[in-house]
Amino acid sequence: MKISVTSSTIEGELTAPPSKSVMQRLIAAALLAEDQITEIQNPSSSADCLAALGVARALGAEVTHDSERILIRGGLSPAAGELSCGESGLCMRMFAPIAALCPRELVLVGEGTLRTRPMEMLIAPLTDLGVECTTARGHQPLSVRGPLKGGRARVDGSLSSQVLTGLLMALPRAETASELQVDDLVSRGYVDLTLKILEDCGVRVTHEDYSRFSIAGGQRYAARRFTVEGDWSGAAFLCVAAAIRGRLSLNGLELDSLQPDRKILDVLEACGANVSRARDRVMVERRALEAFELDVTDCPDLVPPLAALACSCDGTSRLTGMGRLRYKESDRAAALLQELSRLGIAARIDADVMEIEGGELRGGGVQSHADHRIAMALAVLGLNAERPVVIEGASCVRKSYPGFFEDLASIGGELDE
Repeated sequence: MKISVTSSTIEGELTAPPSKSVMQRLIAAALLAEDQITEIQNPSSSADCLAALGVARALGAEVTHDSERILIRGGLSPAAGELSCGESGLCMRMFAPIAALCPRELVLVGEGTLRTRPMEMLIAPLTDLGVECTTARGHQPLSVRGPLKGGRARVDGSLSSQVLTGLLMALPRAETASELQVDDLVSRGYVDLTLKILEDCGVRVTHEDYSRFSIAGGQRYAARRFTVEGDWSGAAFLCVAAAIRGRLSLNGLELDSLQPDRKILDVLEACGANVSRARDRVMVERRALEAFELDVTDCPDLVPPLAALACSCDGTSRLTGMGRLRYKESDRAAALLQELSRLGIAARIDADVMEIEGGELRGGGVQSHADHRIAMALAVLGLNAERPVVIEGASCVRKSYPGFFEDLASIGGELDE
């Protein structure tokens, strides 16, 4: 799919898409609530969430849904030996420990960009906890044979917090208590999100400064009714679009959300955009923008929208903590450098620091690199370019925000397929 985005003025009101990060965790919790029905309102229809629902079904959950809600009856009783995770890294890393609760071999497979994402960090902790775990030279397919017994394990948290999330979800269902020693944890906000969902389901986990986690075994998940909150990661692109090309009222976002990407509002305010908040509504309006600095270690998904923002700021913006970007759906740092250069923007990376000089965007043909966040960032850049920005491979946005281009068009974005 090819999308052309022309210089446009943004104005209007939208509701933020549902959070895929929250939704996938709720699906896992619902699966683990044995013989109980969990109701999930405002569900996400993103490809990642559909993959998570497919894995939950394959592991034994009964799923019924319509556009307004999803009902999931929990229960671990795998119907097949293969679990398809689509292109979702969270799906594979979170459901691997959950699948390992079952006393049989299960193989998690992925497609597209997930084929090249690292999975070897699962092997050591799962092995320590009694699971047979193998990968294909550190990548999928990922094979696990349980049961997950509990005990002590060490977790490398330097690349992703998703493995820890999976262990925290699964270990309460193990027979014995567990203790996890976690080294160099990144993205703590996403761990807080996991812990909050566990608490809501009646599961108790304690920790000492995110470095040592204690989990009692034999716990029971309690089903309940959930509403998926708005997605700050997707909303960040819309907020940046308004900051550089108009104004927007965005509904459905929790201002006290645990999602790390709510940091976008602080950055927009710091660089000069007019930002106001009212209950579950955020308003962003264009103003003269100055360059900014941010450590993105705990919010790496903000890098693409921040790169788009930096192009319209006066001066050189600086992003630190970029090391993890090469392990996303694409090597995002390299992809951004390549596409910004095509559009006439000077950008560079030295170690884990990216600098972007604001300037005139000339437009032209660009590539999404099969990365949903790169595609959305390029679309936002097209709003402020001299000539249309033509994005190859734009359909990848369905991974997290399938309605992105429709929403962008509804607030004034001039798009053409």
